[in-house]
Amino acid sequence: MIGTVSGVPGLLSDAEIAQSAQHLASLQLRSGSIPWFVGGHCDPWNHVEAAMALAVTGYVEEARAAYRWLADTQLGDGSWFNYYLGDQVKDARLDTNVCAYIAAGLYHYLVATNDVDFCVELWPVVERAIDFVLRYQHADGTIAWSLDSLGKCESYALLTGSSSIFHSLRCAVALAERFDVATPAWELAAGRLGHAVAHHPGAFAPKNEFAMDWYYPIFSGALVAEAGLKRIDAGWERHVMDGFGVRCVSTSDWVTAAETAECVLALDALGLTSRALDLFSYTRRHRRDDGAYWTGIAYPSEVTFPDQETTSYTAAAIILAADALTSSSDAAGLFRHDSLPRPIDLAEPGCPLLS
Repeated sequence: MIGTVSGVPGLLSDAEIAQSAQHLASLQLRSGSIPWFVGGHCDPWNHVEAAMALAVTGYVEEARAAYRWLADTQLGDGSWFNYYLGDQVKDARLDTNVCAYIAAGLYHYLVATNDVDFCVELWPVVERAIDFVLRYQHADGTIAWSLDSLGKCESYALLTGSSSIFHSLRCAVALAERFDVATPAWELAAGRLGHAVAHHPGAFAPKNEFAMDWYYPIFSGALVAEAGLKRIDAGWERHVMDGFGVRCVSTSDWVTAAETAECVLALDALGLTSRALDLFSYTRRHRRDDGAYWTGIAYPSEVTFPDQETTSYTAAAIILAADALTSSSDAAGLFRHDSLPRPIDLAEPGCPLLS
């Protein structure tokens, strides 16, 4: 099947992109869900990331099936469980970031395919999901990260999760604008959340050792230009193993290809093309002959960890990074935030930045 994402010259060929897309499509179950690997569980966030990769590589019907699976499994309050194993629920936690991501995925699909009719069909699913998520926005603009299996809301927010929700909210607003639907409450919520991410990192639970907490405020568009450049430079030595990729956790020399590819997208958003290409080249170590990618490699022993594990979301992240680097598809600029309305910066009353 001929897709629209080109190879990255000298780093990844057209044929290799197509092979990885075919591998990704082969993992999809008849229900439409896309598990991490054969026999593995599916979580809605990574499922959406896989659907994004399918949409830009020519597997449009498979992408539609993935979004219809979300429509079929959405709970009455607009949420999804954390993990599914086949038709069964594996983890009943409700993660706000996981539930919000369908907005980013469906907007990406719309930009990539211009399939307005399908997005109109799925629009009520997005509305319910965003309304669910915003029930848990705190007074300081942050969003509680989850509800446990008993329905108890966790008291704290996570920087990575809230950053991703900020991006999803912007995508939800962009979708609404395409459908001439007014969503002022969503825009205000995004403004409050984006302000918290950009200016009040202390409002989030401390997870500084995780690479995602480093680059997600940039990846999501909350930190741009000079602020984003400063954050990248401040964390580079801590989080990047030169020649190998991004450490998932800064305290361990365990490099994960998905985090490396997502960091490529953050660098691309800042216009750091040369650094993005260099970092992308390191993912080559994770590539298998069948187009799948090892989740992680631990150094200096150079063993795969988890042992022999490949994951759908890793292949998907590689494809999306390649798309951004080559500007192949119409959706290639999503993480450069090219097609998203400019967010407002809405400080809470009493914010010290207002004084």
